[in-house]
Amino acid sequence: MQDHIVTMGLTHDPNFHKLQDWYTAHALNLNMRHLFEADKERFNKLSLTLNTEDGDILLDYSKNLITDEVMKMLVDLGQSRDIEAARQKMFNGDKINFTEGRAVLHVALRNRSNKPIMVDGKDVMPEVNKVLEKMKGFCHRVRSGEWKGFTGKTITDVVNIGIGGSDLGPLMVTEALKPYSKDGPRVWFVSNIDGTHITKTLAQLNAETTLFIIASKTFTTQETITNAESAKAWFLEYAKDKAAVAKHFVALSTNAPKVKDFGIDTENMFEFWDVSGLLYSRLAEYPLCYDSTFRKCPSPSGFAGNLVHQFFHAETHAVLPYDQYMHRFTAYFQQVCTLFSHSVESECHKTLQSLSSKCIMISFRGTWNPTGST
Repeated sequence: MQDHIVTMGLTHDPNFHKLQDWYTAHALNLNMRHLFEADKERFNKLSLTLNTEDGDILLDYSKNLITDEVMKMLVDLGQSRDIEAARQKMFNGDKINFTEGRAVLHVALRNRSNKPIMVDGKDVMPEVNKVLEKMKGFCHRVRSGEWKGFTGKTITDVVNIGIGGSDLGPLMVTEALKPYSKDGPRVWFVSNIDGTHITKTLAQLNAETTLFIIASKTFTTQETITNAESAKAWFLEYAKDKAAVAKHFVALSTNAPKVKDFGIDTENMFEFWDVSGLLYSRLAEYPLCYDSTFRKCPSPSGFAGNLVHQFFHAETHAVLPYDQYMHRFTAYFQQVCTLFSHSVESECHKTLQSLSSKCIMISFRGTWNPTGST
């Protein structure tokens, strides 16, 4: 089956042509109201409920212009493209990131079952769990007041300095979970290289009680390091002692020498790996439960969405969070989609790229206001 994918491009797949023929024959005659009237079980057939400890999550794809026949053809196309095998290879630790020759294991960071995940013959889970425990201990020390600044005061403010996946994901999660946070420090995010962002933020802070998190995998990201240097210069105006930097700066990085040169104690450097990216590794209940579901079957709502993009030529995708606390989700998801749609050259990998490249997130506001107009 793998050789089949390599030698046959998406547009040469017979199952792809079946969908094209169906679209030509039926698409313009489909009516959503008529589809529901004709099949009283449509919602039950074309929806999926994910059960979590905190409540159910509904995935409803019944409002797409699809039929049972179309869903079967989409599944057949997925099977002929060997999506199930590709999915299993991701969970197995195979190097499915063919452009960089790496495994894709953001799922390892969410693997609470601790089932071994092997990369190059080594189980990565012990190392993952070690870093997660280190993070947990660090957070406890900051929140409990055990972590002290250079004058012996507890931390009241935490500033994340990063860009892209080092900013959008943490910011989105922090905003979403605000109503559940009690007695912790205030959290700030700085990403814009324009000096106004960092200057305005620092003006509201006390150097004695502020902790900075510098999030850069290589610790060379220009925007991040520029802002980090500005923050350090501001801090040293008050501290007057470079040794104090270690009490007020920590890092998310893999570049220990650069982190040390900056003045950060490498004991306070939280590592991640080539097999995972900051953007994809948000630890939340939704991806935890969805990873489990995805192990069993590829997302049917994803199949339906691909049909809309590919055949109905819907070149925009509205992401409309209703909850105000989710107002940063659209920006986060937009970058996920943008990264996923980067063009590739190898014909055998054009299936997903072709089906996703038209997914452009358009949002007129961070949250959907049903009484407003656009």
